[in-house]
Amino acid sequence: MCTTLLLASACSPGGQQETGASTAETTSQETSAPADIAAGDVMTSDNVTHVANVPKTAPFDGEDDVNTDLAFQENYAYVGNFGGFAIYDISDPTEPKAVSQVACPGQQNDVTIHGDLLILSIDEPRGGPECDSGSGDRSWEGLRIFDVADKASPRYVGAVQTDCGSHTHTMVPSEESLYVYVSSPGPEPESQTCAPPHELLQIVEVPLDSPESARIAAKPNLFPELGSSDYSSGCHDITAYPEKDLAAAACFGDGVLLDIADPVDPKVIQRISDKQNFQIWHSATFNNDATKVVFGDELGGGTQPTCDRNTPRTKGADAVYDLVDGQLQLRGYFKIPREQQGEENCVAHNGSLIPVPGKDIMVQSWYQGGVSIWDFTDSANPKEIGYFERGPFESGALAGSWSAYYYNGYIYSSDIQEGLDVLEIDDPLTDPAKQVKMDDFNVQTQKSY
Repeated sequence: MCTTLLLASACSPGGQQETGASTAETTSQETSAPADIAAGDVMTSDNVTHVANVPKTAPFDGEDDVNTDLAFQENYAYVGNFGGFAIYDISDPTEPKAVSQVACPGQQNDVTIHGDLLILSIDEPRGGPECDSGSGDRSWEGLRIFDVADKASPRYVGAVQTDCGSHTHTMVPSEESLYVYVSSPGPEPESQTCAPPHELLQIVEVPLDSPESARIAAKPNLFPELGSSDYSSGCHDITAYPEKDLAAAACFGDGVLLDIADPVDPKVIQRISDKQNFQIWHSATFNNDATKVVFGDELGGGTQPTCDRNTPRTKGADAVYDLVDGQLQLRGYFKIPREQQGEENCVAHNGSLIPVPGKDIMVQSWYQGGVSIWDFTDSANPKEIGYFERGPFESGALAGSWSAYYYNGYIYSSDIQEGLDVLEIDDPLTDPAKQVKMDDFNVQTQKSY
């Protein structure tokens, strides 16, 4: 989710490829009438089953205790929350069990896991790096690092301060170190932690044998033509595909394709923009063979009801690009076909591939639009094949699915207000994915299946 709306285009016009609806076919799906679902009720497609729900519990049970991102390792799920993070035992996905909750406040608390190390993104000035630092003089934001070898008692290891904090982060592992790409909006000239100029990317090195000595290893100047701009807004999400030496960055005003053969010295391959349709380039997902990239637009910053008949179907949506001869080419757009009620915040958000060999299928969160499963094998004609959603959240607060990812036969959804949901899809199209087993899963560090 974007805590600030777009400050300015992340890139100047030079070197960009402008794309828009006029150069690509759009999905032919029609928007349905608003679903008449009462608050708290659940609606699913015939091929989706709501397997389990684990409500938020104290100290993360208030409306401001927003559930955020997910990561997985073996039989555990890690769930970020504005109040800290939680660990769940998912050895039986139909009955997830809370193992521990760590109170460590800080927006966003997006989470990744590598070995025994858990990393959190903090995009809110705090009094210091420690969990009990409070808001204080608001002089620190960045990454926090924990040792989770003991799942019942995670241990704080250290932290790295980064300019403008860390809205999200992306891991690029190597043998001896874990490189972490930090995405953050900025600059904010009046801020103690986000003064101009703001580099669009910061790379933190976490030595695996001494994570407490983590440090900023590089601040690559990806766009030297910008100069020292006070208005560059940075990147929102970066998805790395280390096996392919590629990364795709959603940099607020642009989409960027990167060569990461040298993870500390990424090179820009291509920048694209879509000023006609995209407001906030939010996230990116490669297909399995890295011949396509799906970029999402978080129109309205995640707080607005953009899944209505008054919002064009190319806005607040996904754009499907084919990668042809090393260059991205726009093919089509996808947006959920179910119109949401007027009070429901809804827009494209975090998702992952469902590992079906030979097909391009994705599961994705849409806030109060719920969870959508969609097929983009035909890039120009993507279509929804399954869904899950609830009725409007009663209080009108920010609500719905923040992240929805497929892991070892089930879909896990981190719901902002309702906790952890587990879904199962039974469909001939997706059933082959049940044979794919993963040892771990961090959605912004893609691995082939």
